[in-house]
Parts: sequence; structure tokens; C-alpha cells
Amino acid sequence: MKVLVLGGYGNFGARICRALKTEPQVELLVAGRSESRAREFARTLGKRATGIAVDVDTGFANTLRALAVELVIHTAGPFQAQGYAIAEATAAAGAHYIDLSDGRRFVCDFPLAMDKVFRSAGRTAISGASTVPALSSAVVGHLCEGWQRIESIDICIAPAQSAPRGGATIAAVLSYCGEKISVWENGQWRARRGWAHPQAVTFARMRPRIGALCDIPDLELFPTHFGVAGRVMFRAALEVKLTQWGFATLATARMARLIPNPSRFARLLTAASPMFDRLGTQLGGMVVRTAGLDAVGRPVHRAWHIAADNDHGPEIPCMAAIVLARRLAAGGNVPVGAHTGTGLLALSEFEPEFAKWGMVIDTIEEA
Repeated sequence: MKVLVLGGYGNFGARICRALKTEPQVELLVAGRSESRAREFARTLGKRATGIAVDVDTGFANTLRALAVELVIHTAGPFQAQGYAIAEATAAAGAHYIDLSDGRRFVCDFPLAMDKVFRSAGRTAISGASTVPALSSAVVGHLCEGWQRIESIDICIAPAQSAPRGGATIAAVLSYCGEKISVWENGQWRARRGWAHPQAVTFARMRPRIGALCDIPDLELFPTHFGVAGRVMFRAALEVKLTQWGFATLATARMARLIPNPSRFARLLTAASPMFDRLGTQLGGMVVRTAGLDAVGRPVHRAWHIAADNDHGPEIPCMAAIVLARRLAAGGNVPVGAHTGTGLLALSEFEPEFAKWGMVIDTIEEA
């Protein structure tokens, strides 16, 4: 299978390319705006990888046809401000499509917008093949298997301070800083502010942090998909408290209309972020907490923790796309049409990837 990774030499695209380079059934095209950077990186991957420059704004479908591409993996965020032109071109070229989007509207609206064209092409399109909602839904499904009722789902991602981060990621999280976010609380939708009002979060193998609300697809998808009665919450907890409170300050200023959309500060914050690395560590992770009634109706609180040391945390957002790409290349079963990543993968399918990077898992019955 010829696989084109868009943004293939970027923070996440490069990790996906490195993972797929050893797959005998995959031929890689490392694609981006810079041909020199794409070729330079492709040379490090071996003979089955080629670096190319692509223009996604003009004739992208024709480019895919000419290259005989069978799968496009779209990693070039931020997705919050993007439309579906790349997915549409992929369908027109008769190829499969996977993206790493965590943009709420992008992912949640994707099936309705793109299902018809991909079904007509007889191909699969999956949006949100990343930490959220692909991995997060796999974890919730594992924790709550057989339960009579799910009362609450609380998720928190805690990146290591020194882990590599791209400008697109920072631009994405800043886009909803101080903005209203619709959250499922007490069985109804309520408006909360992004990155405002940090709260304490505890982890199995990391020091406690403070985390604040982020706008991600899970907030909208999980209440219906899992039938959650009470609450779905998602927070991000930065390691250095000064930066966490800095985001909270930006949120407050945005709420008071003292500053424009903070996403315009993404380049500045990306450049300044390494200054705080000495205050943090290489240890990051994630926790998913669920509460409800188990198979016999007993109240239960269960948590799943993952700890990723040595700055390996950024491998996690790439794993779902890697697993799905391998499945497609091997001729495995995938649903035709357009879908979100919710519920497509089992947690067991991620476990070999966790082990590869020495990540530690804890599943805990909490009081």
C-alpha cells in the first residue's frame, strides 16, 4: 500500500513515518510544503520512503491519482481552522483517509459531511485517530465493559514539559482559550470557559498537577456514545504551574475582551516554551477516570493511568493512526464511509505500542 503522510516530517508525521517504515507492505511518501526537508527526512527512513512537496490547495486529487496513493494520513494541523478539502480530494482520488485531528467541530461534523463521498468511493475515512477520541474511547470501553450505567468520565492529559511540541499544537489549544465550551454536566449541557479555573488532578506515577478545561471531541461524542448520565470532562495539566496559570490568565483576559484571540500568540509561546524546560521533567502521562454501576449494580470508581518517560509522550497521539494504517495495509476489516475514531479500536491494540516505548499502565479501583 502506498501511504502518503501529509506533514510527514513534522512532530507527529515523522513519528508515524518511523513506525511504518519497517512495514513490508507499506511504501511511504513523506509529503509537505518543503521538498528539501521531505527528501532529507525520507533518506533517514530507507529505500521504501520518498520525500515529495505537495500543494494541497491546487489539484491535490490529481496529485494523489498520479502517485497512485492508496492512503492519506493527514497530520498537518491545527485542524480547528480547517475544512474538509483534503479529505474530499482523497475521496475523489479513490484513497483511504486518516487524520490526527482533535478539533471538536472538525471531528464531530466529519461523518455527516464526508460519509457520502467515501461510501461512493468504497473507501474508509477516519477523523480523530489520535489520543482523542480513538485512544480515550478505547480506555473508557475497557474500564466500563459490562457496566449497567456510566455516571461520569473524567480525562486529563499531562504532557512532559520537555517533550517536543509543534506550533500547530499550541495554536490549537490557544484557539479556545477563554472561549465558551459546551460541557455535559449533571445530565445537561452547560457553558464553561476553556483553560479557565484550573483544578487539582492526581496521577498514579506523577506528581499532582492542576488541569483546566480543553475543547475536544470527547466532550460532545461521549455523552451519547457511552450513554453518560452525569458528566464528561476533559482537562490538560501542564507540568510547570507558572505556564498553567499563564494560560488561565490569558483565558481571563480573553473573557474580559482585553486581548484578541490568543492563538495569534502561538509562535511567541512556542519559542518561549523551552525556557521553562529546566523547571520540568521528561515524564508525562494521562488518566481516565470513570464512575458508575457495574454489572451487578454496585457503585464503582475505576481509573486508568499511563506514564510515558524520556519524552516519549508525543508517541501516544500517533498510535491510533499507526494501528489503523497497518490494518488497512494488511487488508484488515475497516468500516467503509466516514467515521470518528470513537470506538474503532480496542485498548489491547494499543498495548504493543505502549510496551515499545516503555510506558507504564496502572488500572486502579478508587474509593
